[in-house]
Amino acid sequence: MAKAAPKRGKNKDNARRSKKKISVLAQEKVDYVDYKDINLLRRFMSDRAKIRARRVSGNDSQQQKEIARAIKNAREMALLPYTNRVTTQRGGGRDRGDRGDRGDRGLRLENAEIRETETVDVIEETFTEVAAVEIDMVETEAVETASEVTE
Repeated sequence: MAKAAPKRGKNKDNARRSKKKISVLAQEKVDYVDYKDINLLRRFMSDRAKIRARRVSGNDSQQQKEIARAIKNAREMALLPYTNRVTTQRGGGRDRGDRGDRGDRGLRLENAEIRETETVDVIEETFTEVAAVEIDMVETEAVETASEVTE
């Protein structure tokens, strides 16, 4: 019997490994990572102000610890943001396509108008009650002052 030829698969050592990234710190020969060097630190942050991972930045573990510490100190000193808010443009009105309007738009508008008029009515009632109480207080004070003057 003949032996079956071994199947040729991926090289397990080199399957996911690509060209090794070289650290920016090594390229620019930076000895000390200072938290005040904002331009250098921003290169190790994403657009949403997250600290980039070692595999992305190419740092070794010691460099990554120094970078992370410097970024955290700069954030604490308000030199760097904790987050950058990225706003995306979303579709303004929902396009219903073939389905058309749901038919409840008019009802929603009516309900909003009813709630608005109810709120106005409640405010007017409260105002008239407060005004009546104030008028009563003024009248009682006037009567008291008049009685004091006559005595």
